Amino acid sequence: MRKLIIVLVTVATALFLATATAGADAPKFHSATGSVTSTGGLTVSFDERGLGNENIDYTLTADATAVFACINGGGNHPQAANKETINSEVSATGSFEAKNGRVRASLTTGTPSAGGFACPRGQRLVLASVTYTDILLTDTTNGVSTSVPGTSRTFFAV
Repeated sequence: MRKLIIVLVTVATALFLATATAGADAPKFHSATGSVTSTGGLTVSFDERGLGNENIDYTLTADATAVFACINGGGNHPQAANKETINSEVSATGSFEAKNGRVRASLTTGTPSAGGFACPRGQRLVLASVTYTDILLTDTTNGVSTSVPGTSRTFFAV
């Protein structure tokens, strides 16, 4: 009888530990939101739970549509066709240490490039607006992803 009790306690302890470990290894994004920085980059702030206490690697990707324009010395956009729309993909990577099974962090991409678009003499090149779509945040350590709603910002009405 005593051996049976010891075996049952051992089995119960092993089951409890297996269940506790499985619960800690169920990564899931609790939240993820996107916003556009003052310079036009994309920032995604997120909260992922169900992690251990190790470093977690992330990749952020998005499609960007940026409108660049020329602004004259008076701060106005001349009614000429001197604006350019650029479509590109932006990305960022980062590694964050999980604490108590959780990572709360942000990743920020660079601003899309104007490429070879240039303004005539006496005007300056500005980012007029930027829109981010198909935003995807991936925990590459655990193979978990979440889609983030698109976001945009207008700096100059053109």
